[in-house]
Amino acid sequence: MPSPSPNFDPSSLAKYGRLTMVARSVVEGFLSGVHKSPYKGFSVEFAEHRQYYPGDEIRHIDWRVLGKTDRYYIKEYEEETNLKAYLLVDASGSMAYRGQHGSKFQYAQYVAASLACLMLHQLDAVGLITHDTKVRNLLPPRASSKHLMHILETLETTEPGGETSMAPLWHELAGKLKRRGMVVILSDCFDQLGPLMRALQHFRHRRHEVILFHILAPEEIEFPFRKWTQFRNLERPGHRLLVDPQRLRREYLENFKTFYTELRRQAGQMQIDYHQMRTDEPVERALGIYLTKRQTRK
Repeated sequence: MPSPSPNFDPSSLAKYGRLTMVARSVVEGFLSGVHKSPYKGFSVEFAEHRQYYPGDEIRHIDWRVLGKTDRYYIKEYEEETNLKAYLLVDASGSMAYRGQHGSKFQYAQYVAASLACLMLHQLDAVGLITHDTKVRNLLPPRASSKHLMHILETLETTEPGGETSMAPLWHELAGKLKRRGMVVILSDCFDQLGPLMRALQHFRHRRHEVILFHILAPEEIEFPFRKWTQFRNLERPGHRLLVDPQRLRREYLENFKTFYTELRRQAGQMQIDYHQMRTDEPVERALGIYLTKRQTRK
């Protein structure tokens, strides 16, 4: 097990400005209580049972086997290493939408920075992948404060790009991430639902744990527009359309509800941890609530 980096201190992130102010707040707030790690230990894999011997730790006894056989057996594990996680950040054009609040991509930056900071504090290895039409950055998982600075710098300098279909890229990435770990996806998930779910299933087939943070602006959820409005296609610059939103509102809301409901339902069937995030909700609160709920489930 790696030892803590002597140089790591959440307060040292201040020089990176706005991006790390939220990360500091989340990490320090979450760690200030009696919380146990919500992530550590997912790479531990059960291998077999062996007979209990005096001196073995009682916590490793399989009590179900005891109830069936009236004998004490210990669970043995194939490996007991710290978590390896990838933060997969959608940097396509649609993530640039900001409405009355910060952009979805900015929100994803804050969440990714907070999770990277928290996981490093737990001595876990964290990597970063950003993409639009192609993979733009791929930082392999490492567990050091220097690597965290690299992740933060990469997030800080990334801007939302062009049009993309995420499913083929996610399929490609699922094939490249060989070692079992955790894949944390931060995206608005605006793609065809069928191919998108098949790509997510590919990650699960590779035995990764998948967490999906569905990042949306409140305007995309509620469609509050009343007057004639010009809509721009953020993934195709120059494409604009002037419409009467009153005529579109009912159909839009029905379509969005269908998409959101199916995405959440199918993710649940795949044992993907789905969590919606709205850009009008403070990151500290949204992520803190999620982490606390996750901890209580473990």
